[in-house]
Amino acid sequence: MFIASYNPKSIGDVLVVVLRPDTIQQKSEKKGNVVRIFDAESNTTLGYNFFGISTVLADLQGHGEEKLNQEQVDKLNKLLEENDFDPELILDANPKFVVGYVESMKEHPDSDHLHITKVKVDNDQELQIVCGAPNIDEGQKVVVAKVGAMMPNGAMIFPGKLRGVESMGMICSARELELPNAPQKRGILVLPETDAFEVGKEFNFVKGAELFTNKA
Repeated sequence: MFIASYNPKSIGDVLVVVLRPDTIQQKSEKKGNVVRIFDAESNTTLGYNFFGISTVLADLQGHGEEKLNQEQVDKLNKLLEENDFDPELILDANPKFVVGYVESMKEHPDSDHLHITKVKVDNDQELQIVCGAPNIDEGQKVVVAKVGAMMPNGAMIFPGKLRGVESMGMICSARELELPNAPQKRGILVLPETDAFEVGKEFNFVKGAELFTNKA
């Protein structure tokens, strides 16, 4: 996974790159303007902080998540090499918010409200996602935040387990997607059966914003 964020008003001129979830025991090492965060036991890289990044990448937006292109990632890898770090950054250009189709659903064996779903997403991939929404059902078109997604509120989607069952993403509500005039109640967003939202395609936030324009 590869999540990059840049918010100079909050933390200064620092690009934060997350590659893996936090671990219980982690350490960091700094060389030049680059800080590597890694797991203390396995030495696996968890992420990097690039300080003074505006001198390297001058066209960052500065509003949270940054959708970097290959040229920008190449510059970051060059910066890692110059500071004796492994140039290990690999761009993941696949969309992280996609239209999914709930192919199957069954009750969670250790919960009275969670359900285990199989959801078809892009590239004919099927994801197992644990969902606790009261309106989840088979045959629905939904919005899936895949592993590696950053939600509008800044939360990141990692592989996880809910009561012992693996969950590889999240089925989103309109409120979690911060769509205008979204219902402020529990429940996933069930997409209408229109060509505007095609299963396997990237979720269009602009079209999504129109879903509740007359329902304020």
